[in-house]
Amino acid sequence: MSEEKVLPFLEHLVELRKRLIVIFVAVVIGMGLSWNISTNVLDFVQRPLTGKTYLTDVKRLIYGEIKEKIPALYERYKLDQELNVPFKERKLNYSAPLEPFFIQCKISMLTGFLLALPVVFHQIWLFVAPGLTRKEKRMAVPFVTASTVSFCVGAMFFLVVIWPVIINFSISYESEGLQSWFNLSAYMNFCLRLILVFGLIFELPILTLLLARFGIVNGPMLGARRKYALLASAIIAAFHADLITMFVIMLPLYLMYEISIWVAYLFGRKKKKPEPDDDDTDETLPVGA
Repeated sequence: MSEEKVLPFLEHLVELRKRLIVIFVAVVIGMGLSWNISTNVLDFVQRPLTGKTYLTDVKRLIYGEIKEKIPALYERYKLDQELNVPFKERKLNYSAPLEPFFIQCKISMLTGFLLALPVVFHQIWLFVAPGLTRKEKRMAVPFVTASTVSFCVGAMFFLVVIWPVIINFSISYESEGLQSWFNLSAYMNFCLRLILVFGLIFELPILTLLLARFGIVNGPMLGARRKYALLASAIIAAFHADLITMFVIMLPLYLMYEISIWVAYLFGRKKKKPEPDDDDTDETLPVGA
């Protein structure tokens, strides 16, 4: 067997710098390619401000069933008023010079990062590859593909499912004496940060898969630590100010942990059964032998 080459600490830093430079260049190129679509991204993120989202159709369906089967409940809580709330055209506002330009830069940077995800994960794989076996190195393409898809699914899950819930909940507080006045920077910074958070949350099963294949974690180990995972999810979510955002981060994060447990059970390294030792086996000799 050939001995694995162990890089000194300084060479590890040089290798890390090389990978970071490649990632930075890829993100900059992606930022340039996505600059023209940044306004489309901004328009998509602003859609929930009108109040017309998929939640409107869900409410209409549920309240329709209540009206048909429990009309007294429908009349008592005046659910028809919620269904007849007029949609309102709300626009983002900015108060500082060049604020829209810097927001466009942030949007382009994030979309450029998403475009460069295959390069990012490939560079991460190349950085850890020297410590892997020849068989483990063959997982490069599945790792890059699965990691990219998982991050994008997490980002889209937030934008399509979670983001309308947050905005709809926020504008529900509007009244005659209380009107929303969303600031462009606060609105977009909040959204972009959560896109990254949900992308990373959906990477948890991929990370668990790798650790399980390398024999670092396994299903029983993760299953026995559910309560700690729930506590850690609550602590991570607690860094966000409002209760609703905390909940919508905590729940998917813990669900990803549960999925990770099953991933470890199904794809983790199987323990080899110990082979019996010939010296410990008792051989019964025939009488008179």
